[in-house]
Amino acid sequence: MKPRIVLSGVNLVEGGPLSVFQDALRELSVSFSDRYTITALVHRRELFDIPDVEYLEFPAVKNSWLRRLRFEYRHCKKLSERLQPFLWLSMHDITPRVVAARQAVYCHNPAPFYRLPFREAMLDKTFAMFHVLYRFLYRVNIGRNDFVVVQQEWLRQEFRRRYKVRNVVVAHPTVRSTRLPQAKSVDSKILFYPAFPRCFKNLESLLRAVDLLEHENVPAFEVWITISGQENAYAAMLKKEFGHLKTVRWLGLQTRARVEELYAAAGCLVFISKLESWGMPISEWKITGKPMIVADLPYAHETVGDYELVRFVDTSEVTEISQAIRELLQSESFGSPARAATIPAPFAADWNALFRILLNKALPAKAGQAERKGSL
Repeated sequence: MKPRIVLSGVNLVEGGPLSVFQDALRELSVSFSDRYTITALVHRRELFDIPDVEYLEFPAVKNSWLRRLRFEYRHCKKLSERLQPFLWLSMHDITPRVVAARQAVYCHNPAPFYRLPFREAMLDKTFAMFHVLYRFLYRVNIGRNDFVVVQQEWLRQEFRRRYKVRNVVVAHPTVRSTRLPQAKSVDSKILFYPAFPRCFKNLESLLRAVDLLEHENVPAFEVWITISGQENAYAAMLKKEFGHLKTVRWLGLQTRARVEELYAAAGCLVFISKLESWGMPISEWKITGKPMIVADLPYAHETVGDYELVRFVDTSEVTEISQAIRELLQSESFGSPARAATIPAPFAADWNALFRILLNKALPAKAGQAERKGSL
């Protein structure tokens, strides 16, 4: 019998986290299924079209947090005793108590590392809940892992500082090189910020910057944002305060295909979020070769990597954001080259490299103390 690899992602059903899960299974299917039995714990089998993988469905787990916690902290141990995996990789932040030669957790959610002002907590109560909850969930059982996997170096430093874990692997997510649809026309004076209305996305600073520019009679431009004002309390506040802006198009939530069309048509990406585990729109935009205005924060520098036309701005300085937009509209040359920094080991540039680290025969010391306080 081949040794078994188990990937658990029963809570992943859409968006970036599901894509990460699918990419991981795809790499295991292509490169490791000849030597390992691959088992995936999923919400629904129909979300996956990857061969050479054994799927176990758990559709009810996502229905409530109580069921999710019961699954992670009780059922997974019984399941691991039956499956007897060599590697158990939890793909969605929580470290279960399992029996496995190797155990690892992939941590997506950066919410615990954000300084959440009271005003933002009141406007975005869902994010405020995750901000508190994940501080606890990350800590529980984290010392049982042989590896903690994060997407960026700044997150590795935060996990080391807050949870005292050692074997933290930085693994950059796979960014598929897609061909954008041919735009009927490309307008260099259109700025596009694709973001769901969460307080940390910092849409308020962009809209204040636009307000300044409109008062200064800057030449015609447009800003496209993917909210309507009806999504949540934060979005409603933005629409109430900035709905009068003539240059802003409130597009509402868009499909993936439509976002790609907007990438093709716009002239500049704006991505000034104050918190990201990666910042996927930056990676997706890079294939256009067009300018971008992004946050002057560690996550954005690492995501941008090598790029020629980028302007980094202080996310809290509205005048700096407005100045960057003004320069984009009025200058013949905009932005400057950025260069990728070297990421210290352990580092995986792709899924193949990550699994070679996780499956390496030389077992390192645990990421933390196996029975630290708070373990279940």
